[in-house]
Amino acid sequence: MSEQTAMAQQAFQLAFEQEVAVITMDVPGESVNTLKAEFAEQIRAVLQQVRSQMADQSVRGVVLISGKTNSFVAGADIAMLDACSTAAEAESLALAGHQVFAELEQFPVPVVAAIHGTCLGGGLELAMACHWRVITDHEKTRLGLPEVQLGLLPGGGGTQRLPRLVGIAKSLDMMLTGKQLRAKQALKAKLADDMVPESILLDTAIALAKTGKPGKRQVQRDLMAKVLETNGLGRQLLFSQANKQLLAKTKGNYPAPEAILAVVRHGIERGMKAGLAKEAKEFGKLVMTPESESLRQLFFATTEMKKDFGGGDAKPAAVNKAVVLGGGLMGGGIANVTAIKAGIPTRIKDISEQGISHALQYSYDRLQQQVKRRFLSKSQSIAKMAKLSGTVSYSGVKDADIVVEAVFEDLSLKHQMVADIEANCSAHTIFASNTSSLPIADIAAHAKRPENVIGLHYFSPVDKMPLVEVIAHEKTSDQTIATTVAFARKQGKTPIVVKDGAGFYVNRILALYVNEAAQLLLAGEPIDHIDRSLVQFGFPVGPMQLLDEVGIDVGSKIAPILQQHLGERFTAPSAFDKLLADDRKGKKNKRGFYQYKGGKGAKKVDDGVYGLLGVTAKQSLRQDDVIERCVLQMLNEAVRCLEEGIIQNARDGDIGAIFGIGFPPFLGGPFRYLDSLGVAQVVSRLQSLAAAHGSRFEPCDKLLEMAEAGESFY
Repeated sequence: MSEQTAMAQQAFQLAFEQEVAVITMDVPGESVNTLKAEFAEQIRAVLQQVRSQMADQSVRGVVLISGKTNSFVAGADIAMLDACSTAAEAESLALAGHQVFAELEQFPVPVVAAIHGTCLGGGLELAMACHWRVITDHEKTRLGLPEVQLGLLPGGGGTQRLPRLVGIAKSLDMMLTGKQLRAKQALKAKLADDMVPESILLDTAIALAKTGKPGKRQVQRDLMAKVLETNGLGRQLLFSQANKQLLAKTKGNYPAPEAILAVVRHGIERGMKAGLAKEAKEFGKLVMTPESESLRQLFFATTEMKKDFGGGDAKPAAVNKAVVLGGGLMGGGIANVTAIKAGIPTRIKDISEQGISHALQYSYDRLQQQVKRRFLSKSQSIAKMAKLSGTVSYSGVKDADIVVEAVFEDLSLKHQMVADIEANCSAHTIFASNTSSLPIADIAAHAKRPENVIGLHYFSPVDKMPLVEVIAHEKTSDQTIATTVAFARKQGKTPIVVKDGAGFYVNRILALYVNEAAQLLLAGEPIDHIDRSLVQFGFPVGPMQLLDEVGIDVGSKIAPILQQHLGERFTAPSAFDKLLADDRKGKKNKRGFYQYKGGKGAKKVDDGVYGLLGVTAKQSLRQDDVIERCVLQMLNEAVRCLEEGIIQNARDGDIGAIFGIGFPPFLGGPFRYLDSLGVAQVVSRLQSLAAAHGSRFEPCDKLLEMAEAGESFY
């Protein structure tokens, strides 16, 4: 037996059922199947075994199926790309994939992909090279090409096969966003040929394999798609509009979406062979870009973080019931991700029936949206909603494993909440405060069981923002930390464990960034110029619009707490008090830096703000100057947080900034960005800014020491 055949038998098991070869993919030692460098030779060896059997017995078809739970193939092995040192090496990987998928496509008998669970990236490219695709109707069955999220394009023929199966517009929507199709969506788009329960997946695939190869497929197009995709002029308009929308979104910071658009167009205009050649070439180039390097490192960091529960050797305890204190917007959002996303029975405690009603309505509305879009059946939504209940007293909370407090930022009120929970719940119940700025030690100051008190800081809107900060004070037990981290992950969140302190990590680095934007405004820089500059840098919104979104009044309450605990550099400009005196709270009351009346077009600055602040708006700084002043404040404070042990390492600091406040992912986070700029260069710029604008720009001690020693963070 050859070495390749032996390796193939480890990853692929071959059996024959009803004159059909059933190949089970099961990469040893891995929780999911990934396409590794040896995949091409391994599957060739298995297919050769099938061919040799065809000479002796009747083989009418082949079925590819996974031996993993809830996963067909999760994609290509990303580490394989990191091993490439040149674009040519990466291109050769794509070309090898093209060759083996072409062999599969040209196999003499039908090949059926039997898909249950995740079928992503190279996994979907493998499935598209098969003649038929059968999927299960399970909620975990998802099909997509998410390579753009790693700064790449699909390199296994996906840019060419997907448009030919689902149409140009649909394929671009999937590839440019990384969007995954649920089972019903994949069936409707004709990406799948049949959808069945998991129990009959293999039987259905075997029967389909025996029907022969499919005839010429018809792309499922609506009227608009027919107009745009079936003639040259329409396609020219489609690609032109797609490129315009793309650049408006990426600001030119991400090369992968532009490459995807170009490669798809090339293949449509010049044929599949030319399209595949360009795909491989562009794939090789993208692998070597700093943007893809940063995004891949972010992927590795978040994957590594999932193995760490932050509580030393402590194992998470089970959370079978949760309570949320407060039925406001945050409380409603926390209850939603706990009951609906995590599936944990959740009781909402509020002082009024109206508060409970609002919190329940929050989840009900979102479930109805899913029913309307046919992601859920009505009975499924009812079952999910049944996990939520409410109370104005403390009835039905005794057996809660965790209580998440989401009441006003008032220390005495939070003390009362701790006392109430200790009186009405069990000795093991965790009290997790959603405070955004108050130190957890202060909240736990009068607790009988301070080891059960922890911070769990969500970001708004809760159902969309991926990050939570898990804040441990000195007396928080390792068991409490580990259980809270596991609880947050079950809610679909990315938790980082941070040390207790005012503002914790994310709000602390954000505060100085926003404060500097305010200083620029008071110096006369126009609001829209400040915001445009930081959006061009890569933030999702500018700092002034962010203040409007969060609430100018909320910012004003946090600033004094940060100043009290962390010093004068956190002092917010006193002129901003005039905004609150004019009842400008931001988007919530439609009075802020921007106008909120009228249509949905681009927001217009409310010029009345300049008069209130006594400012004459006139742009005097270049975009790069605006970016530098705001971003360097954030970078400097991020390093201070590392220096003080607020964050455990640079990895957590990068993930926290990207997932918490939208620091540009293509830059890898504050610490990777610092490395790319060079610590010594950053120190030099901070010192120049300090000389020009004051001590708030003085570099922290750790940056000075690292610059002196020539060190980096990674």
